[in-house]
Amino acid sequence: MRLLVTGAAGFIGSNFARDRLERRPGDHIVAFDLLTYAGNRESLPDEVPFVHGDIGDFELVEQTLRDEQIDVVVNFAAESHNSLAVVDPGRFFRTNVLGTQALLEASRRCEVERFHHVSTCEVYGDLPLDSDESFSEESPYRPRTPYNASKAAADHAVRAYFETYGLPVTITNCSNNYGPYQFPEKVIPLFTANALDDRPLPLYASTENRREWLHVLDHCRAIELVLDRGEPGETYNVGSGIEKSIAEIADAVLEHTGKPSSLKTIVPDRPGHDRRYLLDSTKIREHLGWREETAWEDGIAQTVAWYAEHREWWEPLRDRAPVDEAAWR
Repeated sequence: MRLLVTGAAGFIGSNFARDRLERRPGDHIVAFDLLTYAGNRESLPDEVPFVHGDIGDFELVEQTLRDEQIDVVVNFAAESHNSLAVVDPGRFFRTNVLGTQALLEASRRCEVERFHHVSTCEVYGDLPLDSDESFSEESPYRPRTPYNASKAAADHAVRAYFETYGLPVTITNCSNNYGPYQFPEKVIPLFTANALDDRPLPLYASTENRREWLHVLDHCRAIELVLDRGEPGETYNVGSGIEKSIAEIADAVLEHTGKPSSLKTIVPDRPGHDRRYLLDSTKIREHLGWREETAWEDGIAQTVAWYAEHREWWEPLRDRAPVDEAAWR
């Protein structure tokens, strides 16, 4: 199979490319990435062909698809940081909506066999902390932040290209991912890097807000299943069922780094801070047989250890973070 992986120098895209080549060395993967502040070419294997470009650059995308004879597009490319979206919402709509539409149009004209779009649980809005509800693929979209809204709009564009043009698309909506090669603005690598250097861990004031956590390789293998066996036009939720509050995340990182709880520091919530997300993943489990392979206790220990052992990867990136999470007022 010949795949174009967009956003390939980011966290999930680079893990997908690495894992796919290890499991299917006969595949041809082309990495496509704009290398914004969160993109890192060093996250990808050297042998992967790389195209430096914007998914909104229609001519470049179309030429790449034709030159590389691409069968499948896997779209990870997105601006994805909620805090930055509060500060600069326009860049999120440009990349996540207009960029996705340009990528869809190029894929339609080049008649790719599958266009897979990677989305998020956040398009559904949030849930009460005291609820036992979860989001299914039939839940209405109720985005609450500029990032959420841009991803929701992209999902609608993907579905429109299936309904209007017959482009064979699939979508996965995933819960929060964690694992190696995640940019150190995100909470687990941020907390780990700060703890290793005895810096404060900034916890939003709503310390009991919860997220569902999925190891990145479990997510990558869910996408692989959808590419192999998923039905065009369908959406699949991918989640572990494991919920953790920000306080529990901080405690786990401090435990695995051997650092004191005094490093925890409360900072003001950002605007539009969602309370809770939880996905119902019954569909992908029953229809495609997907199961997560990484238990939370193992995954968080392995992830903290990876950052402790790979300081040379994350330390140069630390100052690129565009938002000071401790500075909300």
